[in-house]
Amino acid sequence: MDNSSGQRRNFNPYTPIWVSLILVIGVVLGTFFNFRQNTNAVSPTAHSGGKIDNVIDFITQNYVDKIDADSLQDMTLLAMLHSLDPHSDYIPAQDLEMVNEPLQGNFDGIGVEFNILNDTITVVTPISGGPSEKVGVLAGDKLVKVDGANVAGVKITNKQVFDKLRGSRGTKVKISVKRNGSKQLLDFTITRGEIPIYSVDVSYMVNNEIGYIKISRFAATTYEEYLKAFNTLKKQGMKKLIIDLRGNGGGYLNAAVDIADELLKKGMRIVYTQGKASPRKDYKATDKGGYENDPLVILIDEGSASASEILAGATQDNDRATIVGRRSFGKGLVQEQLEMPDGSAIRLTTARYYTPTGRCIQKSYANGNVAYAEEEFHRYENGELLSADSIKFADSLKFKTPAGKIVYGGGGIMPDVFVGIDTSFRSTWLNKVAYAGLINEFAFQEVDRDRSRYKGYKSAKEFEKNYTPGTEVLNRFIAYAEKNGIKRDEGGIKRSTGYLSIQIKALMGRSLFGNEAYYPISSKNDRMLEKAVNSLNDSK
Repeated sequence: MDNSSGQRRNFNPYTPIWVSLILVIGVVLGTFFNFRQNTNAVSPTAHSGGKIDNVIDFITQNYVDKIDADSLQDMTLLAMLHSLDPHSDYIPAQDLEMVNEPLQGNFDGIGVEFNILNDTITVVTPISGGPSEKVGVLAGDKLVKVDGANVAGVKITNKQVFDKLRGSRGTKVKISVKRNGSKQLLDFTITRGEIPIYSVDVSYMVNNEIGYIKISRFAATTYEEYLKAFNTLKKQGMKKLIIDLRGNGGGYLNAAVDIADELLKKGMRIVYTQGKASPRKDYKATDKGGYENDPLVILIDEGSASASEILAGATQDNDRATIVGRRSFGKGLVQEQLEMPDGSAIRLTTARYYTPTGRCIQKSYANGNVAYAEEEFHRYENGELLSADSIKFADSLKFKTPAGKIVYGGGGIMPDVFVGIDTSFRSTWLNKVAYAGLINEFAFQEVDRDRSRYKGYKSAKEFEKNYTPGTEVLNRFIAYAEKNGIKRDEGGIKRSTGYLSIQIKALMGRSLFGNEAYYPISSKNDRMLEKAVNSLNDSK
């Protein structure tokens, strides 16, 4: 099960500038780390009788209130690791499975994307080939009961939904749903199974020559997903390629290395890692590359981190790709995961990685984790997200590629072609409706209130080509926003109507056909993608 649609505050990527910046902070504290996994368990009592153990024992025995010694130990470990750098971390046993899921590429569940609207769990779409689709669950079904317990109108949370519907494969769960057009609840008994988590969100042909692949994370299955998407595009006539790494917070180093190997000629350095206890290790391209010469553009932004920066840095330093977008996050630290006997784990920074020219692109964390996270917001305050002229690099951070191009270290990958955030359609009114999640909600409900109306569209391409939200739909959205407390603002509505119309259509397309419809439609609002296409159109 995947709550990709989210609740009211989980809105689409084209949201207010300052909100998107806050979301980027998730790269620092989020799930996706660039790490190498070490399955060797370590002893929790390596320093038995030491100062830390003595203090915990003293607090447990003498504190004025009752203390949970295990929780105190967890908090101590977390604080200890966070004091080292922003990416070393402690993961309690009860959280480890969920933290690892996005990188493993699968989880066990019933296989639906859901949204919680009006205190009701609504199926956005059953995952193709998953257990729910196989028994007949449909998009728009509203979950009323799970194993006989009422789940509608009870202020249920995302976590509670996960707890109820996820479980070990082979186990069963009974759900009762309300379906439009049916007076009676429909009962389904679903056998939980393995549900894939895809890291290639979408791939399609932008035009007759240019293919597009969006990668959202670097997980265990990413390389195989990339190859499948790439080979499909080649069969469709692709001669030029765009790889979109925007918002990709990283993941497994080897996944990024494998994709870089497909793009670089044999012997070219991809990345190297080195630390105090980690001897230098070089990763170089082999002879397996499937796209080593044709034109390539890679898209990055302030949310592209770690493994994304490895791929972007490797292709930039080898003069292989044109990097388009905005300066990436700046994470050049590598973590190893050590599992503890109690099922918890630590992720400890053991090395830095360096791009082929020798750049370490880790940004400074000398002023602590809070300042490290706030650096993302300061980029907006300083005007960096609007103009490349606001970015300052010291001469000592300059490096040269083999072709003589200047590249920079010390804080992310600087693109070859800068594209600032598009503010032409922004308005206070749009910010309010987007931040409240109303665009997502309305688009889903617009489809859900009369799904039979859209059955005539047999494919995402047909929907993209033939459907346009008319004035009536836009007026319904404005009324919906007013109903939810956003006052009408004629100036803001006029400024934002063009963007809004495309976004509503894209989100309606997602409800009907998934990302295959969403991304091609929403690209009409995407200046960065437009710049990438123009760059490739100008290339030979």
